[in-house]
Amino acid sequence: MYQVKRPALSQFVPIRKHRYHVWTWGPQSADTPPLVLVHGWMDVGASYQFVVDALSDAFAQGRQIIAPDWRGFGLTTGPATDNYWFADYFSDLDLLIDHFAGDQPIDLVGHSMGGNVVMHYGGIRPQRIRRLVNIEGFGGPGADPEQAPARYARWMDEIRAFERGEMDLRPYDSAAAVARRLAKTNPRLARDAAGQDKAAWLATHWARENAHGQWEVLGDPAHKIIYANLPRVEEMLALYRRLAMPVLAVEASDDPIASWWKGKFTKAQYHERLQSVPDCRIAIVQDAGHMLHHDQPLALARLLEEFLG
Repeated sequence: MYQVKRPALSQFVPIRKHRYHVWTWGPQSADTPPLVLVHGWMDVGASYQFVVDALSDAFAQGRQIIAPDWRGFGLTTGPATDNYWFADYFSDLDLLIDHFAGDQPIDLVGHSMGGNVVMHYGGIRPQRIRRLVNIEGFGGPGADPEQAPARYARWMDEIRAFERGEMDLRPYDSAAAVARRLAKTNPRLARDAAGQDKAAWLATHWARENAHGQWEVLGDPAHKIIYANLPRVEEMLALYRRLAMPVLAVEASDDPIASWWKGKFTKAQYHERLQSVPDCRIAIVQDAGHMLHHDQPLALARLLEEFLG
């Protein structure tokens, strides 16, 4: 089993009628900017434990590190819903920063969906961020307004399927079965360089045992429903142009975009969008896939230290 080096404090914060679960490391107040780490789709804040453990003592000492579970993920709970809206993440993050940092600018890191969130949020509230790191938050292809009728129809059809229980996530027989599922999706999780099983550790935070002895994934199946709104590239670029802080875009050596979008969106198009960011640099982590904070936490930690230090 993976051995945690820096244990986290688990706490709950009231945010917009939700009981937000937040992992924190380090002192509650410090002279250095708080470091906020936000996760991606069907992930949890605990995923950053491997990176936090890989940070050097010189960097981590005296710094508060904060990793929330987004609404509908992990241990965060709130009003029942049958779909989610992307803009809600911006307001949730805004209030979380109020709670933990007040008016103090923060260092902000987001992975995948969380990477897209921080890139948008940074354009909305640039004064709140000292430095920003986007880990594999690529976005996706733009859309033509003529696609709106079909998009809304698909959204309604998926809500109908959700109501019938057709989008429920299947439970697992044991924590070991959850770990096997995680390792099947990402074989690099099964054993790290020290021979530790990160999948077995993460499984107990990614899922939870229910009253029937089955392990349920801590992700609301309503997250599987497509966003009703069409993606607007012009809006995204307008926000990118307002990113007044230095930005680091981190990519894995494995490229998931080709398999995700089948030619509808490419890494080159993503890089073209990044040209709208006034101060942006790109770093690539070798021998890593999309979940590079699992695959190469030490390499990612060194990049963060160099960029944020």
